[in-house]
Amino acid sequence: MLTKFETKSARVKGISFHAKRPWVLASLHNGVIQLWDYRMCTLLEKFDEHDGPVRGICFHIQQPLFVSGGDDYKIKVWNYKQRRCLFTLLGHLDYIRTTFFHHEYPWILSASDDQTIRIWNWQSRQCISVLTGHNHYVMCAQFHPTEDLLVSASLDQSVRVWDFSGLRKKSVAPGPTGLADHLRNPQTTDLFGQADAVVKHVLEGHDRGVNWASFHPSLPLIVSAADDRQVKLWRMNDAKAWEVDTCRGHYNNVSCALFHARHELILSNSEDKFIRVWDMTKRTCLQSFRREHERYWVLSAHPTLNLFAAGHDAGMILFKLQRERPAYAVHNNMLFYIKDRQLRKLDMQLNKDAPVMQIKGGGRHQPYSMSLNHAEYCILVSWRVGETCTYELYQGPRETSEATTEPLRGQATSAVWVARNRFAALEKNNQLIIKNLKNEVSKKIATPTCEEIMYAGTGMLLLREPDCVQLLDVQQKRTIASVKVAKCRYAIWNSDMSLVALLGKHTVTICTKKLEQLCSVTEGARVKSGAFDDSTPQPVFIYTTANHIKYCCKDGDYGIIRTLDVPVYVVKVLASEGAARVVCLDREARPKVLTIDPTEYRFKLALVTRQYDQVLHMVRNAKLVGQSIIAYLQEKGYPEVALHFVKEPRTRLSLALQCGNIEVALEAAKSIDESDAWDQLAKAALATGNHQIVEMCYQRTKNFDKLSFLYLITGNLEKLRKMMKIAEIRKDTSAQFQGAMLLGDVNERIRLLKNAGQFEEAEQLKAALETAGLPVPEANPNAVFLRPPLPVQSSQTNWPLLAVSKSLFEVASASRAAGATAVVGGVGADAVGDEPLEAAGAWGDDEEPVVKTEDGEMEVQEDACNDGGWDVADIDGGEESGQYFVAPTRGTSLAVSGKLKTAHDYVTTGQFEIAFSKLASLTSSPC
Repeated sequence: MLTKFETKSARVKGISFHAKRPWVLASLHNGVIQLWDYRMCTLLEKFDEHDGPVRGICFHIQQPLFVSGGDDYKIKVWNYKQRRCLFTLLGHLDYIRTTFFHHEYPWILSASDDQTIRIWNWQSRQCISVLTGHNHYVMCAQFHPTEDLLVSASLDQSVRVWDFSGLRKKSVAPGPTGLADHLRNPQTTDLFGQADAVVKHVLEGHDRGVNWASFHPSLPLIVSAADDRQVKLWRMNDAKAWEVDTCRGHYNNVSCALFHARHELILSNSEDKFIRVWDMTKRTCLQSFRREHERYWVLSAHPTLNLFAAGHDAGMILFKLQRERPAYAVHNNMLFYIKDRQLRKLDMQLNKDAPVMQIKGGGRHQPYSMSLNHAEYCILVSWRVGETCTYELYQGPRETSEATTEPLRGQATSAVWVARNRFAALEKNNQLIIKNLKNEVSKKIATPTCEEIMYAGTGMLLLREPDCVQLLDVQQKRTIASVKVAKCRYAIWNSDMSLVALLGKHTVTICTKKLEQLCSVTEGARVKSGAFDDSTPQPVFIYTTANHIKYCCKDGDYGIIRTLDVPVYVVKVLASEGAARVVCLDREARPKVLTIDPTEYRFKLALVTRQYDQVLHMVRNAKLVGQSIIAYLQEKGYPEVALHFVKEPRTRLSLALQCGNIEVALEAAKSIDESDAWDQLAKAALATGNHQIVEMCYQRTKNFDKLSFLYLITGNLEKLRKMMKIAEIRKDTSAQFQGAMLLGDVNERIRLLKNAGQFEEAEQLKAALETAGLPVPEANPNAVFLRPPLPVQSSQTNWPLLAVSKSLFEVASASRAAGATAVVGGVGADAVGDEPLEAAGAWGDDEEPVVKTEDGEMEVQEDACNDGGWDVADIDGGEESGQYFVAPTRGTSLAVSGKLKTAHDYVTTGQFEIAFSKLASLTSSPC
């Protein structure tokens, strides 16, 4: 038994699987209903409205509904999307044992301790039929998967099969046959009516009360479980039903029993703490699984998957009876895999599939793994059945007509090829044995802690230890390297054996051939399989989880390629110019080819390897969207590339400011046209010395104080004087006086002080001085007028910056915008002077004295001032320099180059502690 998921809770009395989603419902003895995601091992929701134990639970096959029945005599129908109970059905007079939806009709079937079975219409919310006949508690009642039958089990020691075709004809109109029968026989009239449901068969044979009964999914069989510790198999036809055989082996009451949908097996659980698996044909117990302290109460099978769930005293367990991973091996473009006990060969390029030979061992169990020797055309197939581990050595036929020889067998945990005529087998005593093609021992190697061996090339093996993986040289019998990877399950190599991916239950670790770890990824879901895409400049590992196909690069970047409905096992990645194809096997060992979009990881690789021509091609042609790409480009220092994927103005503004692209930032700020955007742009433009853009931003935000200060530091006294006049228009006397101070205009200051009209305050100040006995200061007759110094040179252009060549992405953007081929030229911060600047945002539109002249100047009427404002014509843009300097690229830092060996090297990079440790180790002196 392979345990997939386990919960801890109160006693579980009912279980139901969702038909499509990875969900399972568990109804508990304390009245709570739990909804679990068994793939992610997460509790999604709790439903708590029942008073007392909830024994019946069932998902609807199509609608977002489930039904529950409890000891409070209530049947509740829930909507899991709305997370609430829709309505309650009342009518039973005692505990409700089971509740099930019909697969086609809007019906609910319930069984109760009031000795009745009821059928409800959940759409009309009415009870449409009551089935009586049992004379004790009815413990279970279930619909037939396809026919108009239901089966019930009762403590009156009987199992009854009911025919409800009459109810269908009466309730479902027009039914499959109801209307047709009426049209064919219009004269036929049933005077006494037709019974809703009649007992078709009564199965008697149990010596104690029957706890469970269920139909086979496709055969006319019934299985029942009872308190007499027996599991009985029944067969039926239209005329009668009879007992086929009895399975004995449980030591206490058998709680539940059901059929395996794909194999001739019966599963049962009991209060003796055992789950047992029975062979339907031989009626023998094949497997048994026991818990130490918990009794089992219920079993449930997934409607489509090979998955089962059992409820016990301390929670619930989800399990499989055997592994579903197909055994396969890949050589070049040939896939060898085992399906239905047959070795098959698939040419992945030509898509030709052909059988090779029969596989004889393993019984009904699937092979665990296989290893291919393409040189000698030999196959090693391994099985693990319980505690028994075996392998078989097959010699493949060279021709299709050639008869296959009898395989050679042996006992080993695992077996893989290490050379053309040698293979290694790990025995149970952890001893590694090297054998030849005749299955004869040629060498023995002691590996005390080895749990499994994996292929690592000719003469090499990977040994899985409890907490690490070791690389063993078989010829020298010594370990060459090791890496800390806990519970490694599979090792997958790329085509030239330079990289290996070590897969754990939830981890992917990529290493070199010397087991030097490059990166490691931890997943929330289970990692299933993987293969390398060797068509890229650096191999990319493509792997699958239970939910997704993902990729992982050598530098640790990983992401999702596509989602999966069901798990698949990747065997090879077939690359092409556009979309890549992934060859995989499903759990039925059927080959499939899935198309994936490799653009994302190819784009990241092109950035890492500096293949900017490919990056440019992908930028222009690929559909790379999403916040993850933008975040990746920002993290890796390529905000100018991220600009090509962003249309939203705020994001473009942020990215443009990061890469210093004032032109794009200006366009984004114009689109946003909000004060915070202009403030950000002004700050960035001021840092780069582009005071023309700063001036425009201050004009847009009407930040007059900063604008005046900008004119002061740039020596633009003419515009500073206009700012003083605009302050007069705005009636801001303080700003006007400050402008006069900066300009050294004494007359203007005198006029402002006179116009301020503060004579009364002056008289009061004079009186206060005289009262205090302080003389009023007299004017100094020798005073000298101090004028502010005149600027030596007025800065009309932006500050000069070192001009560099445009990047490849800037050239691409410019050429696309201009509609012509871009020429790589110099661009500095002064280049944005070519951007036409807008006027001063219509300052003072509210004020009557302001008018605009024909030449675009701001002019104040006679009652204000005689000079106008300014506009774009007053701002001179700088000329673009025709010469530029191509800045050299920064090389790799010595500190991260991996070339540091001596203490001197560490000192030169500033790593003094490591250098001191090196010297201490050389001199053997304590640190």
